[in-house]
Amino acid sequence: MTFESYTQDLNLHYERYFGIKGTKYVWPKDPHQKMHPEFYVLVFAPNNIHQMWIYCTVGMSLFRDDNNLIELFIFSPQQDDSIVELLTVAASYHISNTPLNIHHTFNIGRPWLNESNCEHCFISLPYLDGERLEIFQYQDKQVHCYWLIPITEAEKNYKIKFGYEALEQLFENSSLDYLKVGRKSLI
Repeated sequence: MTFESYTQDLNLHYERYFGIKGTKYVWPKDPHQKMHPEFYVLVFAPNNIHQMWIYCTVGMSLFRDDNNLIELFIFSPQQDDSIVELLTVAASYHISNTPLNIHHTFNIGRPWLNESNCEHCFISLPYLDGERLEIFQYQDKQVHCYWLIPITEAEKNYKIKFGYEALEQLFENSSLDYLKVGRKSLI
């Protein structure tokens, strides 16, 4: 993979889908981070596709040479730089530890936004957007752009005990309000 070409093409993939230009953000460099200098988070203001803020990783899988080629995006009711940090930390974990992938959960160590009960995340298919957003074809590689959903510790434990399908069914049955920052746990 050529790094610059990958990030440019992925950037275009997101911009074509959302129909607007995104803004690049780079979290301040940490000397222990293993991120490639081409990595950044692309932020989209509310637009014709979604009336919410959208944060997307660009370059999360630059170092991967296996089948864990993913990028993540998260929806937010507000603009908040801490989400750039959250996605950068997730990408760093993906590169330096066990790779993240679909249906994984992980602890973010703090609320995803102030006043939130959600200190964990769940990686899901992009049910609101489908394959047009999910599938990014780069040369002979297929990269999946997955939805990162903030969840509570109890919801994470429910997923571990009963499986990801049970968690997704719980979300559907409860009409999960993924944008409500102070939402209560569904468990």
